[in-house]
Amino acid sequence: MARVAREMVQNAGVDVDQLVELLVKNAAAELTTFYYYTILRANLIGLEGEGVKQIAETARIEDRNHFEALVPRIYELGGELPKDMKEFHDMSACPPAILPDNPRDVKAILKVLVEAERCAVRGYSHICNLTAGKDHRTYELCLAILNEEIEHESWFSEFLGEGPSGHFLRLGETSPFVGKFFK
Repeated sequence: MARVAREMVQNAGVDVDQLVELLVKNAAAELTTFYYYTILRANLIGLEGEGVKQIAETARIEDRNHFEALVPRIYELGGELPKDMKEFHDMSACPPAILPDNPRDVKAILKVLVEAERCAVRGYSHICNLTAGKDHRTYELCLAILNEEIEHESWFSEFLGEGPSGHFLRLGETSPFVGKFFK
């Protein structure tokens, strides 16, 4: 644990235990989303599904990256991940992105994907609001994740015909905002 880091966050008025709990729940959401997106992506087949598959894959990999980026901050603040994977899954900040009853219904899969992203946007917006001006490291990390989650939501909502997003598929690089936390 980074004692001074935790102390500074606490002295800035942040309930560090609450923050750690939120970070762990969001880490659980990222890892479980990575798992469920693997299943969803595998079922994106046919002419309609193949058009969405690469975007779902990018979001899937970036969600894994979000998990990897959150873990060090959890431990820096004195937290830890649960020892039991089932417990970790069940504490997820977002509901599971489960394959719809009809696995061939691409629109239903897109609805699952966009709702998962919307949950993530809400969660990271909340953490950013809690840490803005108080916990610079957590704020910067969660803002980077939030930027990627907003792009994911935009991609999937565009496929649902909710309007143009102005965002484009990433070429060659994943996690352009979160990547700096791996260097």
